[in-house]
Amino acid sequence: MKTQSLIDMLAKGAGPAPQAPVLRRLAPAMAVGLFASALFALLSMEPIPAAMYTTPAPWMKLIYGASLALAAGWLTARLARPVARTQWPLRAILAVFASMLAWGALTLLSSAPDQRMAALLGEMWLVCPRNVLLLSLPALAGALWALRGLAPTQLRAAGFNAGLMAGALGAMGYSLVCSEVSATFVAVWYSLGILLTGLLGAVLGPRLLRW
Repeated sequence: MKTQSLIDMLAKGAGPAPQAPVLRRLAPAMAVGLFASALFALLSMEPIPAAMYTTPAPWMKLIYGASLALAAGWLTARLARPVARTQWPLRAILAVFASMLAWGALTLLSSAPDQRMAALLGEMWLVCPRNVLLLSLPALAGALWALRGLAPTQLRAAGFNAGLMAGALGAMGYSLVCSEVSATFVAVWYSLGILLTGLLGAVLGPRLLRW
């Protein structure tokens, strides 16, 4: 059998390649992770009062989480391929973190000196990073599952950014039950919880994403 004939036979009936395979795996994982984080938060903790949604505080947290989840998801999608161009997604992640940290710093500096410690620590600083991490676990599991079906080669980086994406989704879930209103609190303790989830992803990535 000639080589061309063999190729034609193998290709017969193969059909078109699936469109946007990375998006088709990552997007459902992000949606399910966000839903699970919100559900677990609302079932395990008391929701914030409805009146809080007339203030900027919960929207600040939700916008921060959503912006970071999209930026980290963008980079995770790039890292799901063997050859990844990561410059612009990485800049987007750094811009989101920098914007939140700048907002937090301005809030702290504009507070009265005797109110700055309260703006930084609030009442929940000890439990906030832990809660964000715990609420991020469903999204992290989904993100790592999605990446296992793709072709990442930078396993630690892919795991870390999957963790950042999951941490941001967990932070969105936690914002539904967190009554803290200070941008300084969010910039420090929410970010810490998100980074801890990223570090967990970096540890798990080389173990779970190897192919």
